Parts: sequence; structure tokens; C-alpha cells
Amino acid sequence: MGLLIVNADDFGYCSAINLGIIESYQQGILSSTTLMVDMPGFDHAIQLAKENPGLGVGVHLTLTSQKPVRNDVPTLVDNQGNFHKLNFYEKDFMIDEDELYKEWKTQIDKVIANGVEPDHLDSHHHVHTIGNITKVFEQLAKEYNLPVRGNYKKTTKIKSANRFFSDFDSIGRTKGIWKPYEVHNLVEDVEQFGSVEAMCHPGYLDATVFENSSLTVNRTYTMRELKNPFYKTLFDQKGIVLGTYGDL
Repeated sequence: MGLLIVNADDFGYCSAINLGIIESYQQGILSSTTLMVDMPGFDHAIQLAKENPGLGVGVHLTLTSQKPVRNDVPTLVDNQGNFHKLNFYEKDFMIDEDELYKEWKTQIDKVIANGVEPDHLDSHHHVHTIGNITKVFEQLAKEYNLPVRGNYKKTTKIKSANRFFSDFDSIGRTKGIWKPYEVHNLVEDVEQFGSVEAMCHPGYLDATVFENSSLTVNRTYTMRELKNPFYKTLFDQKGIVLGTYGDL
């Protein structure tokens, strides 16, 4: 027996993605999601989270999309007041750690203030794995006593799933092509490591997605796979339990 946390990133991105995530939870194997605070679909996502209390909800800490929640973080933004894009962090960069701490703490606090208790932390574009950002990320995880996505080498003792599986999106990436070897790898990981987070990006599509996201049609293919009854049957046969970070 092992624990599988099937986590959807980008909850709160927009209403279309929100609805796809909830449908994947209600009709499929999705068990967890992470919420973006600074996006147009935040209020809608909060409402849906409250209507679906069995869905684990973490915070998808944001540093590379839209605008910050705070207005006193000048090193985190460009000349237009938007967060720096991901490529800013893919080379030598300098940001104020105190500003990052304040911004991310405010994002977490906003989720809590809206009546949703987060059960873990990760970040948009995995920026928590980059440079001195990791230090701030881990500081907040310890402060709030929250598990984290374990897709990096932790520098302190923080709870996470024993394995991070990043390939679920590609199982259904191309219409009509199924990749059973990746399903086999997922099952094998759960059996070997005991607890696994499988990251995915399901969602419906709207103008917000097409205009702002590099992931478009694939979100619908991923949603289709999450709702495929094959997986629930397979996991039951293998003794794999679907759960949340609260089950660690």
C-alpha cells in the first residue's frame, strides 16, 4: 500500500482552469491542488474549495506571473509593476529576500483569511528550487508548519512526499496517444517510495489561458486522463490510496 497525491497546479488561474480542476477531482483521481493568489480566478477558486472540502488545497506561491499582492516589493517587479518573468531567474539575479518573504507570507495569509487552510506549499514555475529563493520558501514552510513539494534538495528538515512524479501531463499529452510506460513508472514509484506527489495541469480553456499560458490544449488532455476510470481500478488493484498532503 502507498499514498498517491495527484496535485493540480494553477488553481485560481482563471475560472476555466478552476472548473477543470474541480471536475477532475469530482469525476477522477485528482486529490489535491495548489492555489495562485494573484490571479483572476482566485475568488472563484476559494468558493470552489469551500464547496469541495475533501480536496486538499495548498498555496502555489507566485513570483513570475501577474502582479504581486503587495506594493512595497520593488526588487520583485519590472518597470510596469509586474513580477519578473521566469527568464529573469534563469540567469544571475538579485532580489531582496525580505521583500520575497513579505510577499509570499502575504499570499499565504490571504488564502487563510479567505477561509481556506492550506495543507502544503509549492511554487509557480518551481521557483522555490532556485538560488536564495529556497531559503525563504523553507523559512515559510517551517513558520506555517506546512509540507512542501519535494522536487529539490531540501536544506532543512521539512515534510514532503518521498517522491515527486512530474510526467503525468505527458501521459495524455498528444490526442489519441497513451503512454503506458509512464503509468507503470508511477505505480512503481508509489510501491517503492511509499508516498508520491504526481503533478498535473488539468483545465478547460478560455481567452485567459490562450493569451497567458504556455500550456493550452494539453490541459484538456490531462483532464481526460484524470477522469479515465482505468486509473482508479488500477490503483485499487495495487493498494494505492489517493490522498492529500494532510495524509503524510
